[in-house]
Amino acid sequence: MVDYFEDDEVFQDINTFYDRLMKRMFKDMENFQKTIGSGKLKGTWDIRPIDQPTVKGYVARGRFQVGSDPLQIPKNALDQEMREPLTDVFVEEDAVKVYMELPGVDKTDVQLNVTERLVEVKAKNFAKTIELPTAEIDLDQATASYKNGVLVVVIPKLSKPAEDEKKRSIKIQ
Repeated sequence: MVDYFEDDEVFQDINTFYDRLMKRMFKDMENFQKTIGSGKLKGTWDIRPIDQPTVKGYVARGRFQVGSDPLQIPKNALDQEMREPLTDVFVEEDAVKVYMELPGVDKTDVQLNVTERLVEVKAKNFAKTIELPTAEIDLDQATASYKNGVLVVVIPKLSKPAEDEKKRSIKIQ
């Protein structure tokens, strides 16, 4: 069988670039480890090489200080950032189920609204609007529960489509 890419200069150039990049990265990471080991760079570090047949690289985690004062992050800076929670939506034969991770949130801080088309959730620094895959749902029978940081919304399907769009707040149990 003929390998059409074996003599292709473009792929050879990419391969050469990749090899040089990997050698440089490993050399830089070794120098970084030596600097940490010598005490020139203060801080807490965890550096581990990854050397598997198809994966090569480093995992580096650490905290360091530049200058005489430690870096101060305002306490409310992280609270103000709105994040989108991890969410799974499942369409089952008789219902639509939404699972949403809201770590560190009290049940009383969760605002949940559902229409025939959307599920809207707001809780502390989390916010997400999900478009439902079907409008044929029974809002009056919808339920929600919250346990261990996971919100579960179950919206039963209707046997026939609704004519007017409704909106309902759902009490979380």
